[in-house]
Amino acid sequence: MSPVRLSAAVNPRRSLILVCALVLALGVAACGGSTPGNVADANNNGGYVNAGHMTYQLQVSRQLNEYLTEDSQYVKGLPAGVSPNLPPDEMWYGVFLWAKNQTNAPLTTTDNFEVVDTQGHTYYPLRLNTALNPFAWTAQTLRPGSVQPDPETIAGQGPTQGGLLLFKVNTDVYSNRPLTLFILGSSNQRLASISLDL
Repeated sequence: MSPVRLSAAVNPRRSLILVCALVLALGVAACGGSTPGNVADANNNGGYVNAGHMTYQLQVSRQLNEYLTEDSQYVKGLPAGVSPNLPPDEMWYGVFLWAKNQTNAPLTTTDNFEVVDTQGHTYYPLRLNTALNPFAWTAQTLRPGSVQPDPETIAGQGPTQGGLLLFKVNTDVYSNRPLTLFILGSSNQRLASISLDL
């Protein structure tokens, strides 16, 4: 009889502990979810940021090697006087973005970005000729629910499924990590930021 009473007294306490543990676990899981905001981290794959009324997502960010078959496609359409072959102290850095208009009205994506390292060095994406580089990011007006790049385009079907921002950076950025991508508004105000992988 005694073991039965002991078991009956302990079971409610165990049940209460189990319920508390489940509630705590659910709360922690909710905190780890991806919620739209104005800051995202490259370590959080699929993290979204709201810049103005447009939602952006980092697909991939990485150093590019202009001698590799895939990467050589990304360094096409460079401005006049810019060679795809860089000196040893510079490198190509690609940031591939995706955007979605989640409002009920047409919106235009920005083409105004900057990357800043921990020493305050600022880099701007090169203006690429889209006739020669179908991966290049450009400002586009999106209908409600539409995305950039369009899934039917080369960029949308490419390995990154993102539009390319191409930066020419100094190799010392490896010592000045992390890099931060700022999404800027029309008057250069910083609307959102994304921590970048390198």
